[in-house]
Amino acid sequence: MTLSDDGVFRILHIDSSARSGISGRDRHGSHTRRLSRRFIDLWSAARSHDAITYRDVGSTPPAPVSEAWIAAAFCPPERRTDTQKALLAESDRLASELVAADLIVIGAPMYNFGVPAQLKAWIDNVVRVGVTFGFDRARTGEPYWPMLPPGKRLVILTARGDFGYDAGGRLAAMNLVEQGLKVPLAYLGLHTSDAIAIEYDEFVDERLASSIATAENNVDRLVEKLLAGLRQESVFASA
Repeated sequence: MTLSDDGVFRILHIDSSARSGISGRDRHGSHTRRLSRRFIDLWSAARSHDAITYRDVGSTPPAPVSEAWIAAAFCPPERRTDTQKALLAESDRLASELVAADLIVIGAPMYNFGVPAQLKAWIDNVVRVGVTFGFDRARTGEPYWPMLPPGKRLVILTARGDFGYDAGGRLAAMNLVEQGLKVPLAYLGLHTSDAIAIEYDEFVDERLASSIATAENNVDRLVEKLLAGLRQESVFASA
């Protein structure tokens, strides 16, 4: 992660839970919203001047990709009709937010082993040929290449009903959340990521409470680690 010349760090904060509340505060609240809010609040307390763009795709999901959208996206920009431009306007905004962000923080609950449909719609809108990835069938070697500026970082804050989804766990092969985000975003050029999870949600016992406490502690440690990295970079830049 790098600071821009104006010293402002840009964060794209995305929530995707269908639950609107926050666990621990609201009845039936979301664990992922709880973790992402904690992350952003800690960051803002330390760096109140940074720019944070918020997208709640859980409550306001992007339009899913359609046949007309695909035709517009793959049409050369100079040949797009006004109707096609309007069809891509939302995707343009979402892709621009991703391109501009230094850090992408995503609250992504596990729904049926993968990401929520609302979040998948966001992914489909930001994976854009000529915008976030390039393609040339005549190119020697690999015809695809990433177009995101380097230096970005992804933070995935997730929650699971069962347990054992981490690497080496009993259900690791069934965890499609992290891969469902890391793979398409790495394809665009975003290769560095961290993931923190709450488990045991369906058990609602001391194991859930312990998992929440551990996840919150891990969020605190991650924020401090990232902030320390920025402070060190700032020292080097001013030396």
